[in-house]
Amino acid sequence: MLKKQHRQAYRGLLATTIIPLAIALTAGSANAGKFGFGTTPTKAEIAAINIDVMADGRGLPAGSGTVAQGKAVYEAKCVACHGDNLQGVKITGGAALIGGRGSIGTTKTKKTVESYWPYASTLFDYVRRAMPFNAPGSLKNDEVYAVSAYVLNRAQIIKSNEVMSAKTLAKVKMPNRNGFIPDPRPDVHNYR
Repeated sequence: MLKKQHRQAYRGLLATTIIPLAIALTAGSANAGKFGFGTTPTKAEIAAINIDVMADGRGLPAGSGTVAQGKAVYEAKCVACHGDNLQGVKITGGAALIGGRGSIGTTKTKKTVESYWPYASTLFDYVRRAMPFNAPGSLKNDEVYAVSAYVLNRAQIIKSNEVMSAKTLAKVKMPNRNGFIPDPRPDVHNYR
């Protein structure tokens, strides 16, 4: 079951991108006369909700960001929900982003980017589509790479001088990379 903050972020994503796109696609210009509203989405509108970022980095867009740049983005757009130490803010529903390494499967499980997520590309993809909570999808690719670098650095996964980009983010070895059971079905790609 999704946690409250995930449900809220998901609802925000639905309300701002997926539902309007679905309406536009189903009630596009071909049906405008029938329903009286809607347009065919542009390539740019479709690209804005790209959900093709894969574990191995395929689908990551151009751009880059540093830890220092990410700190500035985080302080401007993330700190209110996730806290000044990335510890999460209960009243806003913003989850902790770091900590809990080695806690998965224990009685004190703490699911964070650091402890749970197996691929750094998942961090980029989630931030790009669902954050910040009040304006999902509003960050530029460079800002998403930068804030990803900042979170990964604060989690002691990458060094402070590393630059995140499509090429480097895909190479990041997350602490829980081997914490999931691969899907053996032949129709499902194995990205390990």
